[in-house]
Amino acid sequence: MRFVLWMVKRVIPLYLLAGVSLAIGAGPQDESGGLNGQLQFNCDEAECVLAIVAKNHSGMKIEQSDWQRLFASEPYVRLKKREAEIGLMFKAPERALTDEKFREFVLGAELGQRAADLRRVLQEWKETDINAIAKRILVYLPVDARIKAKIYPVIKPMGNSFVYEVNTDPAIFLYLDPQRSREQFENTVAHELHHIGFASIESRLKEPSAAATTELTAAVKWLGAFGEGFAMLAAAGGPDADPHQYSPEADRVRWQKDLANFNDDLGKVEKFFLDVLAGRFESQEKIDQTGFSFFGVQGPWYTVGYKMAMMVEKYAGRAMLIRCMEEPRLLLQEYNRLAAMENKGGAKLALWSPELLAKIGI
Repeated sequence: MRFVLWMVKRVIPLYLLAGVSLAIGAGPQDESGGLNGQLQFNCDEAECVLAIVAKNHSGMKIEQSDWQRLFASEPYVRLKKREAEIGLMFKAPERALTDEKFREFVLGAELGQRAADLRRVLQEWKETDINAIAKRILVYLPVDARIKAKIYPVIKPMGNSFVYEVNTDPAIFLYLDPQRSREQFENTVAHELHHIGFASIESRLKEPSAAATTELTAAVKWLGAFGEGFAMLAAAGGPDADPHQYSPEADRVRWQKDLANFNDDLGKVEKFFLDVLAGRFESQEKIDQTGFSFFGVQGPWYTVGYKMAMMVEKYAGRAMLIRCMEEPRLLLQEYNRLAAMENKGGAKLALWSPELLAKIGI
């Protein structure tokens, strides 16, 4: 599962007055319902952007101090750092966020036209009960997991949300989008909080022994990508809830279509694992290129991961699901057991092969 903890630094194609912060919990037995950490909203970047846009729209002079406040705000500083890292990771220097490029974005006509809607949704999301979201996610994590993060609603050119620096200074960047309802916002926050909570127990996750081959270590790392499925289930609130119940129609249709491809997608992911274990890739970079291709909008890491996690919770219970989070190889074994039972009743669910289970140490 360490892979998920590393991967949460990636791009994930997926919010409040300046300086406002909302504390969530103070310790294991606090009054907020057992929350084991703290969340803070920091909307300095969004408020600075909206202040400049308002001046620009009204014809007022934009002072150098206005830009200095924006560029010195914590969310902007960390966003700029993160975009530079992503550019290096994917060899895409154009991803780098410069102050000059951001000035052009802020002063653009398109942002000015959206300003009123952005202010409205900023206030709406500010009133969200983050305590309730965090408590709902904690029941989908080991008891010693901690949820501690800074949440940044940001106005930026790219419309993605993501988590960042989960092992040092956990942050959740949430794209301020007036097209997203409060329910969609809460689902996004819940999904990312699950990643943050799981990152808090990284030091004790089970991994291959020191004697494991490089290929086995790489395969087990990528097994952690099924953490997207765990987060989908946790954000939905249970195996009987539709993960996209509040999503636009197009997203619901896409999700159902992708779920219908479960058997084929399981086969594709299994081939990937077997190729990794057999050393058929030229380099780690080639492994990662293929692994990344399974993310898509919400590709097999989400759909296959969700289907397995949903079945484990529904038929084996949440305690077993959490065990599978701590040892992702167990997820494949437990899914196979449950799917075989379903198949006896007439289902036609694909199973992980005995060859794969043996090679990953199940």
